[in-house]
Amino acid sequence: MTDQMMPEPGVEPVEPIESAPATSPLRLALRRFRRHRLAMFGFGFLILLVLVAALASWISPYDPNAVDILNIRKPPSSEHWLGTDSAGRDVLSRLLYGAQVSLIVAFAAAFSAAVVGTVLGLLAGVFGGWVDGFIMRMVDVFLSFPSLIVILLLVAVLGPSISTIVIVFALFEWPTTCRIVRQMSLSIREREYVKAASAVGARPPRIMGRHILAGVVSQLTVIVALLSASSILLEAALSFLGLGVRQPQASWGGMLNDAQSLTVLEQMPWLWIPPGVAIALTVLAINFIGDGLRDAFDPKQQM
Repeated sequence: MTDQMMPEPGVEPVEPIESAPATSPLRLALRRFRRHRLAMFGFGFLILLVLVAALASWISPYDPNAVDILNIRKPPSSEHWLGTDSAGRDVLSRLLYGAQVSLIVAFAAAFSAAVVGTVLGLLAGVFGGWVDGFIMRMVDVFLSFPSLIVILLLVAVLGPSISTIVIVFALFEWPTTCRIVRQMSLSIREREYVKAASAVGARPPRIMGRHILAGVVSQLTVIVALLSASSILLEAALSFLGLGVRQPQASWGGMLNDAQSLTVLEQMPWLWIPPGVAIALTVLAINFIGDGLRDAFDPKQQM
């Protein structure tokens, strides 16, 4: 050690101060999300539901479409834990397979609506002018329709199926996403780094994909979560009316179709309580996740 590095007599050596490691916004958001107890409950329940849906063919005790006329509307027993329905089919097996339909509809419909709304919202926010005016008039037109009545009409014309539900949901739910993305795009495009990118010759597609889309993706996760919950409720409502998934394919809304009579509601609760509880818990879990994501990506929240 040289003389320059030797500490003076009677002076304690000073340890070099290490700079605190930088924490990315994503890590902060994940940390806030993990602290949201209801969101973590919803996330755990949704993971469990995905596993149940993926393993339904292995863990289901019976074929969900197997008709047994000798066991029609039997109450829960050791053979059929949740009883049987009006066709003698095992309620538990249909409940497990119904999770597949609900998750497919939820994610496919929400993703489709979010993609359409995001693309149109970015175009309206970045280009402005007549492009913005045309897209916003389209939004006004779609929002002016009585959506439920038109959805029922379209499903009746196109025929009940999972693809039909996804199409009609995306058709009438994209305006909400479009409005939110447009508003955020108008705000982000006025920031200095976006103006600098435009000044050096960056084209609008690059600005939308690299700068503006990165600024709205946090809100898109919240939107997709809320749209997923809405699509599950729509599928359940359409299936309850006989316009959802084609029979005999199992779905939670289709299982509720058997509970339209007062006799079933009063004397056979095993026909409607399991799918009703499954729908309620799934929608509640997704809403909890949406609340957690909203708080996690809110810059005003504490670390």
